[in-house]
Amino acid sequence: MALIVQKYGGTSVGSVDRISQVADRVIETAKQGHQVVVVVSAMSGETDRLIDLANGLTELPAPRELDVLLSTGEQVSIALLSMTLIKKGYQARSYTGAQVKILTDGVHNKARIINIDGSAIADDLGNGRIVVVAGFQGVDIEGNITTLGRGGSDTTAVALAAALKADECQIYTDVDGVYTTDPRIEPQARLLRRVTFEEMLEMASLGAKVLQIRAVEFAGRYGVPLRVLNTFSDDPGTLIALEEKGEKKMEQPLVSGIAFNRNEAKLTVLGVPDQPGVAAKILCPIGDAAIDVDMIIQNAATQGLIDFTFTVNRTDFERAQAILVKVVAELGAEGIVTDKKIAKISLVGVGMKSHAGIASTMFTTLGQEGINIQLISTSEIKVSVVVDEKYLELGVRSLHAAFGLDRAPEEEQLTG
Repeated sequence: MALIVQKYGGTSVGSVDRISQVADRVIETAKQGHQVVVVVSAMSGETDRLIDLANGLTELPAPRELDVLLSTGEQVSIALLSMTLIKKGYQARSYTGAQVKILTDGVHNKARIINIDGSAIADDLGNGRIVVVAGFQGVDIEGNITTLGRGGSDTTAVALAAALKADECQIYTDVDGVYTTDPRIEPQARLLRRVTFEEMLEMASLGAKVLQIRAVEFAGRYGVPLRVLNTFSDDPGTLIALEEKGEKKMEQPLVSGIAFNRNEAKLTVLGVPDQPGVAAKILCPIGDAAIDVDMIIQNAATQGLIDFTFTVNRTDFERAQAILVKVVAELGAEGIVTDKKIAKISLVGVGMKSHAGIASTMFTTLGQEGINIQLISTSEIKVSVVVDEKYLELGVRSLHAAFGLDRAPEEEQLTG
């Protein structure tokens, strides 16, 4: 008997009929002798509807009250699923985040989990119940309802799996698993059967939308095996787990996948005096405004001046630009150049650690397609480039072909 945590997203519980299908899948797992904890999101479109209601009243909803409002979406889902399971003859009990005691910090709308009291859930499991928990929400030390931000139900599921020492956390969604790249961009994209935490973390951070990055971080930190599955099929999906020591396959692909992000903007401060601490003077005000910086490049000094370039999420562009106007005046820099029509393409793979030539193949491939590279960033398992947004799809498709990602590794071909 294993302890399985299953998470179902908004599409999976988007109607009464779909909730019934989810209940059948949960029951199937229980029939195999497993203990089951289910985490659910709000029904598809419900969170957006609640946000629209709030925005219809005020342009800036009070963060605490917005969390109170948004948390009701998941409460509907857990009640309906529990009712359905009981109707089908199974003991079930629903819990809100507060009832579980999912303790978070006090940052409304994007809280982080501090601790989970799994004792009540463990008691229910011991008594043969299926436990249904509201995702996306918790409670701070003062008892205020908090929410974890978009995609927070994934984080709830993984955190519960870690707290309960579950054997596996299964994330059910509307795709079959993790692909070598987005099939909507490259129809030849291939479903990956296994991905390491390290690879998935990079792919999530670089724009892959299958899993929330915080959920992957949590899973990697506590060693919780994750599996991404399709609610509407029986495909075994993608397992995300630790790299198996001593079992590296000879045909391990150098590149596992290609991630991309359209939501990027580039800002360059021109003619900055080449002095110690100048990077901090530029980036500290950006960080103080809670704006995340991605890629950074500083060119070599010419006549005592440098150009300093970095990228941010496009939604933060206007705020970052306004901050830089003040920074330029303080530093006596020459000005600012910006570009909101850029995209980032990244190669990801643990096989890249010990193989040279990945970057050169990437650059050659893009060059042959007439795609100019504006910025480059590398690590042990990734190479990222910034290009003009209009070349994104061409770049992804050409790199997918160049690295043979449409072909299964030899061991998969042999085993079918």
